[in-house]
Amino acid sequence: EDIRLIAEVEFASIVDYVEPIGAKLRLVLSDSSYVDAWLSRKLKGRLGLHWERRHIDGCIYRYDNFPNTNWQNVSSYPYHFHDGSPDNVVASPFSQEILQGFREFMAFVESRLSAELQAKP
Repeated sequence: EDIRLIAEVEFASIVDYVEPIGAKLRLVLSDSSYVDAWLSRKLKGRLGLHWERRHIDGCIYRYDNFPNTNWQNVSSYPYHFHDGSPDNVVASPFSQEILQGFREFMAFVESRLSAELQAKP
């Protein structure tokens, strides 16, 4: 519920609506892309945030803490960030605290959307 409230209030300029889809919340954004937010109900602190843009520019952005051993060399492991594609994985630039990490991820999304709007003629 906190994630929904933050999305609807703090990021109202980019979030058109929020809908639950199974165990995750889908935040549909003003550019027709979306962010899926997932928090595990079984594993405390397990999270995944996924910004889907493949239908717009071929990119995805994902912040999660799934302990995938493919990314164990990333300095913030198990926290990591898929920056533009599933295979471009870097250290997480976002807080490991769930709500602050969500805010920082959404601020990243907001800044990207704002830059795109400014770049349009």
